[in-house]
Amino acid sequence: MRYMLLIYGEETQQDDAATGDAPEISPPWMEYTNWLAREGILRGGDKLAASPSATTVRVRDGNRLITDGPYTETKEVLGGYYMIECEDLDKALEAAARCPAAFGGSIEVRPIIPMPAPAPAG
Repeated sequence: MRYMLLIYGEETQQDDAATGDAPEISPPWMEYTNWLAREGILRGGDKLAASPSATTVRVRDGNRLITDGPYTETKEVLGGYYMIECEDLDKALEAAARCPAAFGGSIEVRPIIPMPAPAPAG
């Protein structure tokens, strides 16, 4: 089963994406990423750009509405994610509990429901 580990925390760091520089990965995050890889469950993951760079799209009455930012009413924002694949929810929860952001932020663990393959073109 695949799971998304959605990483939430307070947005306090400068957005590295705005400068075009690759973000430096701190030792705890590198250790965590390496642990996921050693366990054989890492399928992907990235840090997200700061929330002010987000654009929200809604469709209401057939009209597309575009809004700058996520406009959440919380101090915690979605800052990144890991996609993992493991045998069960218990292993996914263990992985979430080891994430550095769990110590001050929160990790949402959500199962991924596979989409059907698209029909061949033509």
